[in-house]
Amino acid sequence: MIISPNTLKWVMRFYPPLFFQRIWVQRFENEFRSCTVKLSKSFLNKNYNGSIFGGTIYAATDPFYALLFDQLMQRRGFKVRVWLKSASIQYLKPGRSTLYFTITVTDDMLNEAEHALKTIGKFVKAYPMEITNKNGELCATVMNEVYIRNLHQGETPRVAY
Repeated sequence: MIISPNTLKWVMRFYPPLFFQRIWVQRFENEFRSCTVKLSKSFLNKNYNGSIFGGTIYAATDPFYALLFDQLMQRRGFKVRVWLKSASIQYLKPGRSTLYFTITVTDDMLNEAEHALKTIGKFVKAYPMEITNKNGELCATVMNEVYIRNLHQGETPRVAY
């Protein structure tokens, strides 16, 4: 379903798995070309060392590449199924304060995905993310592998690949 950036921002803000971990979508920009997310430290996501629980950081990065690619490919006329195929994270520094990340989908990324969808029907590629604290210090790096499948006419939408 094609949705407006503002509507999706508010849906994601109150989506329980993100809301209760204090993961807050700040904005979707340029018609889903970019997304900025804030992870606020609170008693709900603080570990025994006083930093943000690693699972919260990991969960924060999960949906956003898939959401961006889904909305962008639909706007290009594709009927697609998109999800995160795999992910890996490296914790570099404790998140003792609010954390932030921004991801951007470039023209090259979109064109590569579109070409693969038109020729082989699916696209799989890993993209990096950097999570920083309020001082701009790098706290974690993540690699998210996105899977996009071009759905063909007559396929039941609930089919998993």
